Amino acid sequence: MSKNILEVNNLVKHFEVSNSVFSRNKKIVKAVDNISFDIKAGETLGLVGQSGCGKTTTARALCLLDPKTSGNVNFYNPDTKLMESIDDIDEDRLRVFRRNMQMIFQDPYESLNPRWTIQDIIKEPLEIHNIGSFSEREEAVVEILRTVGLTPPENYMSRYPHEISGGQRQRVSIARALIMKPKFVVCDEPTSMLDVSIRISIMDLMINLAKDLDVSYLYITHDLAVARYMCDRIAVMYNGKIVELANTEELLQNPVHPYTKRLISSIPVPDPAYKREVYEITQSDLDSISNLSDNKNDLYDTGNNHYVATHKIEGLL
Repeated sequence: MSKNILEVNNLVKHFEVSNSVFSRNKKIVKAVDNISFDIKAGETLGLVGQSGCGKTTTARALCLLDPKTSGNVNFYNPDTKLMESIDDIDEDRLRVFRRNMQMIFQDPYESLNPRWTIQDIIKEPLEIHNIGSFSEREEAVVEILRTVGLTPPENYMSRYPHEISGGQRQRVSIARALIMKPKFVVCDEPTSMLDVSIRISIMDLMINLAKDLDVSYLYITHDLAVARYMCDRIAVMYNGKIVELANTEELLQNPVHPYTKRLISSIPVPDPAYKREVYEITQSDLDSISNLSDNKNDLYDTGNNHYVATHKIEGLL
């Protein structure tokens, strides 16, 4: 059995909001509300849900881009070959963590510095971590550009982001993340802003790189069709909570939770003569999810490694 590369236990991220700058009455937004999951080495876990459900907030908390409110995250350290907590880690351990966990952001138009050349953008992580000599870094940039399909590399190294297409920019983002040879990459909807015609090539590239480089992914998306193509397992998220988790085909063929059924029924079918059954969720169903207390946020095992949140919804189990 493959070892875990990441273990997330009871992760919570809350934000304080107020109606005005001078208001003393603050509300708490539970962006991520007591979620737990793990990812095995070489596995891709899809985190699926509508906009605002907490997917990106989860990703940013895992990558230490935003501090979490509570919970524990353990990450596999390839140097010690042990699972280690990322809480309160010292500077040396943080550098090891940064090398082995990278993130591909959603928008390639904003995640790349417009004043830097492609070569400088990709080479920056090597310089920050003081990896290799100048010539070795140059060679590493050339090699990773070939790996992500930007060939010949010499045609791209001196260009700026505005001089290449959106698909090529996303390949540069992938190259920047993978040049560190990480063990785990968080992918925050990396194809959602790309033309449909080039999405499949980017997804195929990421699948092949995962196999060749032994990389695990947390793949965030709102598109179940993309999740089916990319992921080994899928976790469905709603209102900061994971409501269902299963192997990809098991979840899509045998959904249990009403929200999962509603997501699946919203997938368009490329056949005008075929009418997919529409699954409606009542307001009481949504309230039962939103009002679920933290100590009842366990996932019930329905069999075949298929887990579903035990909400008080008629006919759920």
